[in-house]
Amino acid sequence: SHIRHAWDPHKSVAQNLAEMGLAEDPNKAVPIPKKLLVSVGMEVESDGQQPAKKIVRKPYVVNEMELEASLPEKKSNTLSRDLIDYVRYMIQNHGENYKEMARDEKNYYQDTPKQIKRKINVYKNFYPEEYKNFIASLKPEKMEVQ
Repeated sequence: SHIRHAWDPHKSVAQNLAEMGLAEDPNKAVPIPKKLLVSVGMEVESDGQQPAKKIVRKPYVVNEMELEASLPEKKSNTLSRDLIDYVRYMIQNHGENYKEMARDEKNYYQDTPKQIKRKINVYKNFYPEEYKNFIASLKPEKMEVQ
C-alpha cells in the first residue's frame, strides 16, 4: 500500500522504484562478485562497475515498509469449526474409546485411532478452558443414565 500511494503512473517502473529507494533488479542491487582466474593460479575478485548513487526522493516509502516489517506478527491460532465439531461429537458419543471412534460413520476421512487421539489433543491444547467446560458438561449426563 505504501508503494501504491507513492507511485507515479507517468513514470516508468525503474524510475518509480529508484525514487523510492527500492531496487528494480535484485541482481544489480547486490551484485555477486565474479572471480577471475589469474595465470598464477590465484583467485582475485573483480570489482565490476560501481553503480552511481541514485537520489532517493521518496525515502518515506522505505521507512514505512521497514516500520511495518518490524512489527510483531499477530498469531492466529485457531482450529476450523469442522474439526471442533468433529472432536466434540466423537468425545460426546464415544468418550475416550478411540477404536470405536475410528469405526464411527462420521469418521469421513477414515482417521485411525491414533489420528483421532492426536486431533483431540490438538483441540485440548488450543482450547483448554473450552475442553474442560465441555467435559464437565458431559459428566452430569452420564450420571443420570446410570
